[in-house]
Amino acid sequence: MSTMLDMFKLDGKVAVVTGASRGLGQGIALALAGAGADVFAVDVLESTETCAKVCAMGRRCESMTVDLTAAAAPEKVAAAATAALGRVDILVNNAGIIRRADFLEFSEKDWDDVMNLNIKAVFLLSQAVARRMVAQGTGGRIISTASMLSFQGGIRVPSYTSSKSAVAGLTRLMACELGPKGINCNAIAPGYMATDNTTALRADAARNQAILERIPLGRWGTPEDLQGAVIFLASPASAYVNGFTLAVDGGWLAR
Repeated sequence: MSTMLDMFKLDGKVAVVTGASRGLGQGIALALAGAGADVFAVDVLESTETCAKVCAMGRRCESMTVDLTAAAAPEKVAAAATAALGRVDILVNNAGIIRRADFLEFSEKDWDDVMNLNIKAVFLLSQAVARRMVAQGTGGRIISTASMLSFQGGIRVPSYTSSKSAVAGLTRLMACELGPKGINCNAIAPGYMATDNTTALRADAARNQAILERIPLGRWGTPEDLQGAVIFLASPASAYVNGFTLAVDGGWLAR
């Protein structure tokens, strides 16, 4: 007899997760594995630890160490994941970088590096994986990591803000075009999370305090805080959710 909780199960599914070696990406990979999915972990760094943890949960895990901004890398990832695990049902576009400098001093290289990974690679990998999902004929889920700066301007991060605003827009576009093919496309916008990307912010006592004062829940987020949202968007429980960017931010945007 099935229960409501069965709607959140991912048994028999295969998930590709980018930026999976640590931080939010590793947390996402472990969440999907915990719900029953096998994982294909992608990162520019080795994902040995992530795969060991996934396998310890009784799920299969294969990995690929690759720079997603390299020529043809997204297509190679999609092909390798399909070859290794037989199919792809879920794609989580999580890999991303940030560069900080005043707008008037921001370099073209810092613009290009961020845009190439945070949005161009997301587009190309989503396209490559979606083609395989269509060929499989069983639908799928594409989930991308957006940001608070998909909604706000921020300061000193022009390429990051632009790329994450584009992630939200591309998510809506994909929802419109891929929805009829049974592929739900959504994004998650993490709030201020305790990861490597925010080490400098948390180390700045004044900035840290200012951030915490604005978060109604009064704390930084953790990779574990994203896990429920990821499982929801990857599972049958979200069958009619499409084209939405879900904030997991402790209430930051509510202020």
